[in-house]
Amino acid sequence: MVLDVDIEKCVGCRTCEVACSLKNTGTVNPTRSRIRIVRYEKQGAFHNFIPMVCQQCSTPLCMEACPVNAISRDPETSAMIVNADMCVGCKVCAMVCPIGGISMDPVTHVAFKCDLCGGDPECVKLCDSEALSYVPKVKADIRRKRDKSRKLSELFALMESLT
Repeated sequence: MVLDVDIEKCVGCRTCEVACSLKNTGTVNPTRSRIRIVRYEKQGAFHNFIPMVCQQCSTPLCMEACPVNAISRDPETSAMIVNADMCVGCKVCAMVCPIGGISMDPVTHVAFKCDLCGGDPECVKLCDSEALSYVPKVKADIRRKRDKSRKLSELFALMESLT
């Protein structure tokens, strides 16, 4: 199972950030959320909101780069887990993550990232726009391929209209 993000559906309400921080820290503090909403601006207007969250990579750079081996894969959920007791706060994992899926907790000063809430992601339960879903990897891959095909078709139609 994977956390699937559909950026076309995200409305930027940030409920996922609130739910995540409350579930993981007991406080409503989006700076301690494992998911972040990034606003994408286009010519001065908000164009889209993008939920940024760990993609649980098949070859996780964060785990490979950790000098103290504080990051491992959960055998049940396949989520990458940070052992807070082992983490020394060096930030190497955050530097190597290509999508910004791992951060440093501003209170504890150790690395933190999405752990899929043990297989029951809180952010998915509270996402009213259904931009987040917890689905089998195959289903997420099919949706992404379908979305890419649709965008490619739109591009071809645009190119044809220009000729």
